[in-house]
Amino acid sequence: MTAYLVRRLIGAVGVVFGVATLTFVMVFMMPGDAARMYAGPRAPEATVQRIREIWGLDQPLPVQYVRYIGRALQGDLGNSTRDNRPVLTVVVERLPATIQLALAGLFVELIIGVPLGILAALRPGSWVDQLATVISLIGISIPSFALGLVALYVFGFLIPIFPLGGYGTPLHLVLPALTLGIGGTAFYARVLRNNLLEVMGEDFIRTANAKGLSARAVLLRHTLRNALLPTVTLAALDLALLLGGTVVIEAVFGWPGVGLQAFQAIRNQDTPLIMGTVLFASVSVVGINLLVDLLYAALDPRVRLGGGGRS
Repeated sequence: MTAYLVRRLIGAVGVVFGVATLTFVMVFMMPGDAARMYAGPRAPEATVQRIREIWGLDQPLPVQYVRYIGRALQGDLGNSTRDNRPVLTVVVERLPATIQLALAGLFVELIIGVPLGILAALRPGSWVDQLATVISLIGISIPSFALGLVALYVFGFLIPIFPLGGYGTPLHLVLPALTLGIGGTAFYARVLRNNLLEVMGEDFIRTANAKGLSARAVLLRHTLRNALLPTVTLAALDLALLLGGTVVIEAVFGWPGVGLQAFQAIRNQDTPLIMGTVLFASVSVVGINLLVDLLYAALDPRVRLGGGGRS
């Protein structure tokens, strides 16, 4: 188990390092001049050059990269070029809103997707299964930004039940959470349906039926317990992705989370904040992924003996 843990930790660090490197290169390939934007279009060139020197932008790119990685390893992600505040502080301030939206969106995905998948699996080929398939296709096909704009127009403007955006009350959370969860609902429904049908064909399910157990008991005690394991894993990884910030949903609804922060940082060419937000998202995804891998290894020795983890 120790060797498996070391391998997974090395892999996790490698992924975060790779994301940081790729993001650094892409950010500095962006058109525009962060120093000029900060100083203003009418600022003298000497002022802009002085800002570049203060921020270290006058140094060669490899030197800037080494300095950034060195500071990041010490927990210093630099200061936002927009308001000169520590990037880590700015990200942490936005984190509660993102956590709230992520949990609400995941709840919508599961509360609709799981029952829909169960109903479809219990009656394969029936109208219920076909309806679930249609709903899944519609949910996957509709872009989240389009669904969000339609929801705002209908339930915020035509029928003013919910606010047109913002943050602070449970009503503000309803439309973003529903919009975020609709696409995931379809995914969970299809995955759980397929898992249930696969488990229903196993020998231990036929044995349970042969013993005279009721269909309800077989479903709750045996079938669901085994079929839900992959769904729980997907939910954990999905939560990690959501914690990294849902840029489109937060931008559409004006939700003050990490995703909206990333959108604003790109628009303002706030390089340290862009890097800090991406690093936070990558650490969230890799960290929860690592946790799920270790949980699988603890429950199933074949995983750690094989050394490959989940595919």
